[in-house]
Amino acid sequence: MVEESRPIDALNIARGKRILVKLKNGVEISGILKAHDLHLNMWLEDAEMSKGDEKTKLPGILVRGDTVLYVIP
Repeated sequence: MVEESRPIDALNIARGKRILVKLKNGVEISGILKAHDLHLNMWLEDAEMSKGDEKTKLPGILVRGDTVLYVIP
């Protein structure tokens, strides 16, 4: 079993699972994490993007790492 020692390790463990990403502009994106890199660029599939009451379903989305406020695996 691999022990988490860095925040990026939590993303490695969450690959293939649904995560929640909050962006600096207030948008929240929930989706299945397919891939990520060290800059927190993330590819999510079966995603839902929401801001306020607006919700949009997306088959896939690339989230740029420098727009990420936090990630909940």
